[in-house]
Amino acid sequence: MTPEAKQRIDDLIQNNKIMVFMKGNKLMPQCGFSNNVVQILNVLGVPFETYDVLSDPQVREGIKEYSSWPTIPQVYIDGEFVGGSDIMIELYQKGELQQKVEVALAS
Repeated sequence: MTPEAKQRIDDLIQNNKIMVFMKGNKLMPQCGFSNNVVQILNVLGVPFETYDVLSDPQVREGIKEYSSWPTIPQVYIDGEFVGGSDIMIELYQKGELQQKVEVALAS
């Protein structure tokens, strides 16, 4: 990963309470897994930002190394890597995602 890509990723994660690295953006997800994450966050009604990895090959590859997670999308809440689509669905169904988001937004 280039130092520039790492810095861009660091900045995005630090400057946004809920950050989603995905294919497409929150208005137009470009894959079903990214769409799942956007739909869950929309249902929760929380503010979140997205970064389209399709527009930036360095970040697309760099984020996988950054998190040691091989797939996109990737969700960060309050600077912490949470996971991808399956983990977000699981946390949402258990009611744990709502709590995690509330704590992050309150801090």
